[in-house]
Amino acid sequence: MPGIDKLPIEETLEDSPQTRSLLGVFEEDATAISNYMNQLYQAMHRIYDAQRFPLGGDDEVMSSTLQQFSKVIDELSSCHAVLSTQLADAMMFPITQFKERDLKEILTLKEVFQIASNDHDAAINRYSRLSKKRENDKVKYEVTEDVYTSRKKQHQTMMHYFCALNTLQYKKKIALLEPLLGYMQAQISFFKMGSENLNEQLEEFLTNIGTSVQNVRREMDSDVETMQQTIEDLEVASDPLYVPDPDPTKFPVNRNLTRKAGYLNARNKTGLVSSTWDRQFYFTQGGNLMSQARGDVAGGLAMDIDNCSVMAVDCEDRRYCFQITSFDGKKSSILQAESKKDHEEWICTINNISKQIYLSENPEEIAARVNQSALEAVTPSPSFQQRHESLRPAAQSRPPTARTSSSGSLGSESTNLAALSLDSLVAPDTPIQFDIISPVCEDQPGQAKAFGQGGRRTNPFGESGGGTKSETEDSILHQLFIVRFLGSMEVKSDDSPDVVYETMRQILAARAIHNIFRMTESHLLVTCDCLKLIDPQTQVTRLTFPLPCVVLYATHQENKRLFGFVLRTSGGRSESNLSSVCYIFESNNEGEKICDSVGLAKQIALHAELDRRASEKQKEMERVKEKQQKELSKQKQIEKDLEEQSRLIAASSRPNQASSEGQFVVLSSSQSEESDLGEEGKKRESEA
Repeated sequence: MPGIDKLPIEETLEDSPQTRSLLGVFEEDATAISNYMNQLYQAMHRIYDAQRFPLGGDDEVMSSTLQQFSKVIDELSSCHAVLSTQLADAMMFPITQFKERDLKEILTLKEVFQIASNDHDAAINRYSRLSKKRENDKVKYEVTEDVYTSRKKQHQTMMHYFCALNTLQYKKKIALLEPLLGYMQAQISFFKMGSENLNEQLEEFLTNIGTSVQNVRREMDSDVETMQQTIEDLEVASDPLYVPDPDPTKFPVNRNLTRKAGYLNARNKTGLVSSTWDRQFYFTQGGNLMSQARGDVAGGLAMDIDNCSVMAVDCEDRRYCFQITSFDGKKSSILQAESKKDHEEWICTINNISKQIYLSENPEEIAARVNQSALEAVTPSPSFQQRHESLRPAAQSRPPTARTSSSGSLGSESTNLAALSLDSLVAPDTPIQFDIISPVCEDQPGQAKAFGQGGRRTNPFGESGGGTKSETEDSILHQLFIVRFLGSMEVKSDDSPDVVYETMRQILAARAIHNIFRMTESHLLVTCDCLKLIDPQTQVTRLTFPLPCVVLYATHQENKRLFGFVLRTSGGRSESNLSSVCYIFESNNEGEKICDSVGLAKQIALHAELDRRASEKQKEMERVKEKQQKELSKQKQIEKDLEEQSRLIAASSRPNQASSEGQFVVLSSSQSEESDLGEEGKKRESEA
């Protein structure tokens, strides 16, 4: 016989929409079998009734009327009596048993399963509404016990229901073949009574059908025994899973998943402040998160989770909630898991998918390696420090390459970083700040002096609010980006991009180890004067970083969503020296664009400074030139005055000669004027 399609009993506990859809197919098949069997039963019942009425041996009218045919009628009556008995035993009995026992069992199990499923859904809803603020041990115990009882009842009922439907696939073949076989055998026996020459080929065919029916029956008995054993094993193994929040020591969290499926509660807003929670089946498919309601044939796209961000959130009065934000920041969804284990596994799975690990050949192996690297990569380990101290005397007598070989055993992510000692990049015992601490007073003029005065108290992030609003508005460059703050820590060097790479590695590793998934989302405004972190809700400036203090910026070499910059400030650990703090952010796949924007802002600021200096130099040159022109004009005026004076002196010293006859010499008007001027010049000289 060909293979029999079966319902998977192992998937009854998960109760996924795919399993429900397959169950619906089997239920439709059972309904079709039931309708067909009712019609077949009525048809065969008519055949059975037709054999009893016209040829009854006790029919006195027929016997008296047909005296001459009495012998034949008696023989025919006896033959039909035998045929009627054989039809009742071989045809009517199997189909009656199938109709009254097997089909009614399926209908009864269907009703019981529906009741158990409804009770389980009601218990899950009551458990999901448990308050995390006002926990009542008695209520929590009652609700947990209710979930345990209803889930166990649903699982057991569903397994028996699946077993009955799987058995029905065998029984329907038997129920179809046995009545027809009985009918044919009864008719053949009937005809044998009247004829000794029976077709041997037909008899062989019926024999083969009988053998096939027996084989199906034996196969059904074997499969039923196997399914009963599977049900017993699954009941024992699934008992701890009936509790909604299983013990994490017995069922540890798997952080290496790249595929996951299960029921989640999704929050849907119905108004400004009101919202509802819908329980749906969610599963990952490649880089997509799919959702499927119960009863749907296939799932639909809920969100594209490639390059997305996921973090745990506190939502209303519900536990185990997390938020998924798409790569462009335009779409977000808040979901609630059933248990803490599911909560952490969903976050880790979506985080692994967001890194596109699923595209590799062995995604779970790569995810395990990435998580293991993250666990081993948090700050310098004691073993590394001991190796470093033991190699330090030898490093003094050897070339500088000896230090490179001693630190290269760490297996760093960057080949350039392997050539540097970890102590030269990150200060030892450096705390990591995972959240933004906004300054107490923002945009105050006196706050800008914190960078230049080491004795004054500085903000923990070293930012300055010196740039006024008018200066920011007058800036040539205005670019806004959506970023999420990952963390910051003090570094010892700011002359290589490896500092940013090492800080990224340590902050991401620390987040993975301490299960810190929460990130503060902000708007990063890049101008020619400063970098500003702005609250997207209130538009209040959280932090301000002066652009001249941003001395280094870089994007992660593999994950282009990560970027960071180093801010050089006064104060820090040593109040008399400058300190450097590295800030790490996650963007919506715009890390390179943000770094390019910061570089452009620094270029614009540099050109503006050069233009300012050139303008000041030009003005200085113009002032010098103007001063020289004034001196030259003054000198010319002095020379002109001296020339005029010398001419007047020469004119005044000319002798005035008279004629011998006592006649006067007549002077022209010009000569008289010169003589007058000469006299005035003499007077001036005498006065001088």
